[in-house]
Order: sequence, then structure tokens, then C-alpha cells
Amino acid sequence: MTFRKSTNDRARQAFALAVLSTLSLAAGAAIAAPDSITQKPFGTAPGGQKVSLYTLTNRSGMVVKITNYGGIVTSILVPDRNGKLGDVVLGYDNVAGYIKGSPYFGALVGRYANRIAKGKFTLNNKTYTLAVNNGVNHLHGGKIGFDKKVWMASPVRVSNGVGLSLNLHSADMEEGYPGNLAVHVVYSLTNDNALKIVYTATTDKATVLNLTNHSYFNLNGAGSGTVLDQTMMINASRYTPIDKTSIPFGLLAPVAGTPFDFRRPHAIGARINMANLQLKNGAGYDHNFVLNHTGNSLVLAARAYSPKTGRVLTVSTTEPGVQLYTGNFLDGTNIGKGGKAYNKRGAFCLETQHFPDSPNQKAFPTTTLRPGQVYRQTTIDKFSTR
Repeated sequence: MTFRKSTNDRARQAFALAVLSTLSLAAGAAIAAPDSITQKPFGTAPGGQKVSLYTLTNRSGMVVKITNYGGIVTSILVPDRNGKLGDVVLGYDNVAGYIKGSPYFGALVGRYANRIAKGKFTLNNKTYTLAVNNGVNHLHGGKIGFDKKVWMASPVRVSNGVGLSLNLHSADMEEGYPGNLAVHVVYSLTNDNALKIVYTATTDKATVLNLTNHSYFNLNGAGSGTVLDQTMMINASRYTPIDKTSIPFGLLAPVAGTPFDFRRPHAIGARINMANLQLKNGAGYDHNFVLNHTGNSLVLAARAYSPKTGRVLTVSTTEPGVQLYTGNFLDGTNIGKGGKAYNKRGAFCLETQHFPDSPNQKAFPTTTLRPGQVYRQTTIDKFSTR
């Protein structure tokens, strides 16, 4: 792995690579380009902090761009079946776009991804009050969640690729959450075209925690129409039905016989407009699926495919759930990279997570983190073609 900043360093590396390539070709063998990370300015955060954009490139030529503002994945360039690179996530060309008003494009979301009913939960017989920022509920960590923080960033060495380490301290009672929380996230771009995200966190007081990445994917390319023709498989026999404010009832309902049965792959748009109360409540798919596994080992969560480009996204996770969101509230007013408008259902999200409103749902897997415990989560987004 190399970490490059200066033009002189790049020139020296290019010269060395040219020499190595010449020698290698003369011997009848090809040499792979090295993996690398570059850093450049990306703008200024509201508090005046300078923000950087880090570009991770693997030996296969796949590129992932991440900013330390919100830990946001701004770009993922992967090949289609003909080898042509395309950007498959929605985002903006600079940090100002994310500050102005982003629906969590590519962000690290916390302290609590998804919703907490009416912005309240009780822990150790004490009731905590959070911001109500999504109708009557709390969403994605509140008014100034982790997606709006400047994280400390540094390149790290990882096996089989390049990595970016991000660290954040969240103070006791920030956004209403108890405990001083230390969060560490490592993004790794591997040489087999996978983006691996490893989360760890500790606290000095009992708190609730549910972290995820909120990338919006379009395997035809960001801003290339809807994702309704792209196919989806979700490894879940159950899901958590929601009320009209998107809070789960507490039930783990079977997907069989419903529009939520993605156990066999089919087009995202095949059933999205059916007359169904749950689809009405979510304005489409905006639901948590209960993955078919127990324990905390990696399991296949979902697989998406674009018949047009041949791109495949395979998601694996240690989390018990994944939220499928189909860009139901995109309306063309978000003008993204290259001046492209992001329209309704122009992307899907696969947010690996614990379940929504778990702090208020005793039957759901716990999201409580206590002093002495370590929160751990791993999610892998693997790209391929067929």
C-alpha cells in the first residue's frame, strides 16, 4: 500500500513503475499496478474544519472515494461486464453538497441508525429524550448525527488491499445519548473488488448503539434512471412490519406470500406498486429484513444485479438485519455528481443493522452497549460481473 500526497512522489512512483513494467514484460510476465491512497481537499465543514477526500484504488483498478466528513463514501467506481468503469453510488462533487441537504448519501450513520419511536427510550430505569427529526420519531442519530461530524482519518495497512481508518468521539449526552462513546471504523478496499467496513466502539456508560453505512446504489450508474429493473435477493424469511410512521409493531412476520419475499431474486419493481398496506406505509420498500442466521458470524444478506451492465453487488454482514430502501423520497431536487438529478427510486440502500426501535422492543436483539463491552460489526460489499 502506498499513501501519496505530492506530485514529486507520484512522478517518482510512475517512473519506477515504468521501469518495473519494462523489465517484467521483457521477462514475459505482467506486473499489477500497486494499490494506493491519495488525499486532497474537499471543502470546509460548518465549524471551519478542513475536510479531505481520500481515494482508494486497488490492483484491479476499482476506486472508492471517502471523505472524513461523515465518513461518507462519495464514489465507488467498478467495471461493468465490458470492463468499463462506472460510479454506482449517489453523492456530490464536494462537501458543500452534503452540508446543504443530503438524505444521508453514503454516510456513516449513528449513534442509532434507523428510527427510535417518539425520540424516547428507557435504559437502567432512566428515560432518555432524543431529537425528533423524522415526523414524530428520531432518525439516524438526530439533528447532528455521525453523518455530520468530521472524523479523524488516516491510511492503514490491511491484508490484500488498502484501508482508511476513521475515529470519532461522541460526548456523553450528545444528541441525548448517554455515555462517552469512542467509535472506530476501518474501510478496506480489497484487491478482489470488495469494500469491507469494520466497526468497533466502546462506552463509559450504558448506551444504545446501531451503526451502518447509508450508501445509495444504482448498478447502472448514479443518476441513470430508476433501479426498478435491477434484481434483488434478500436472505430473509421474515421482516418487521411498520406502522404509518415507519416504527415496527414488534412482530417478525413471514415474507412468504407478500411483496417482501425476496428469497428468490426478482426485479425490485416487480411488486413495489402492489396494493399492500406495508408498501403504503413505507411509500415503497423501506423495511427491515430479519436475516436467516444466528450468532454473529458473516452471512450473506443480499445480492443485487443489473441486467443492463452485468454488475453484481453481494452484501455480507454480521448484523441480524438489513434495511431495504428504494429511494422513495428522492424527487429530482438533489443535483449530484456531474450535475445529475437523483429522481424517485433512482437508487436502493441495503443498510446492515440491528432492528429499528430496538431500545423499545424487548423481543428484538439488544442494541445496549455497556462499559467493558466492545461493539463489533463487519459488512462487506463485494462487486463482480456476469
